[in-house]
Amino acid sequence: MTDAVENVTFSVDGPDGSDEVEIPAGLVDLLSEEDDESMAQVVADIALMGFANRAHTLAHHGEGDASDELEAIEGATLDAFEERFGVTYGEATGHSH
Repeated sequence: MTDAVENVTFSVDGPDGSDEVEIPAGLVDLLSEEDDESMAQVVADIALMGFANRAHTLAHHGEGDASDELEAIEGATLDAFEERFGVTYGEATGHSH
């Protein structure tokens, strides 16, 4: 039997609704890179990292050539990544094309 893990709930609000996700609080703390970083900032960072990863995968590792629309979406996502983290996606992941 494992010890109880404290979870924390985050709300995600969007233009077409909202949802909640429950995550172990300890995991959010482990992923925090700065002492003054809020739990919400950590979750937002991880969300953007996930979206950048998926956009890159769809654009460069899917079947066939990426459409112009997909390439534009990936470009905008990677721009948001660089703006938030101060490094390019390729620099952060060691993966570039």
